Amino acid sequence: MKNGKKVIVIMPAYNAEKTLERTLDDIPKEWIDDIILTDDCSRDGTVNLARKLGLRVVVHKKNRGYGGNQKTCYREALKAGADIIIMVHPDHQYDPTVIPQLIESLLKEECDAVFGSRMLGGHPLEGGMPKWKYLANIFLTAMENAVFYMYLTEYHSGLRAYSRRYLETVKFELNSDDFVFDSEIIAQGVIHNLRIREIPIQTRYFQEASQIGLGRSLVYGLSIMKTLFKFKLHKKGFKRFKMFT
Repeated sequence: MKNGKKVIVIMPAYNAEKTLERTLDDIPKEWIDDIILTDDCSRDGTVNLARKLGLRVVVHKKNRGYGGNQKTCYREALKAGADIIIMVHPDHQYDPTVIPQLIESLLKEECDAVFGSRMLGGHPLEGGMPKWKYLANIFLTAMENAVFYMYLTEYHSGLRAYSRRYLETVKFELNSDDFVFDSEIIAQGVIHNLRIREIPIQTRYFQEASQIGLGRSLVYGLSIMKTLFKFKLHKKGFKRFKMFT
């Protein structure tokens, strides 16, 4: 434990056999107490490898989607007594060596969540981010900042740390099972005046790293705009949404 707080890494996994071990090697083990991997019905050897490596493994019998996977991860981490929950994608795209910086403010109880930002990191294009994703990221982030009346440099990073308080305050179980889950859980935090900070990170784009194509990205973008619209309706009192209560 760090500062008397139990720190658990959760890994939402899907076909991560080729990259899982590399990701684990980069996690500073002295900063964490446990790792929980939730496998979302992978078609490769992710589960067998994770068990061989000594991880606590939860297996979905059918694919529940990225958001659905996160729900299981957070549920299991809270059940295991986590005070700080760190999401690390096992595809080795995000660099988990920054975990000490990621959780520093949470250990001091200075905020409720910390996100890694590729934009704050400074060189997302040099890291291999496709230019269209970079531009879409900037546009969607600008829209979210305008609606939430706050300033973050990125809302779409997959390297995040949440306090127990954050996850017990928001109704994440009511969120989408798809990729828009990541934006919905932020909107919920904003509604409840939870404190969010960022740290700079760098990412790697390579063949084994999981990415969504243009079609899914368009659906993702439209889903974010829908979430922002619902947030505004709820905030103004025009319509109430249970996910924001």
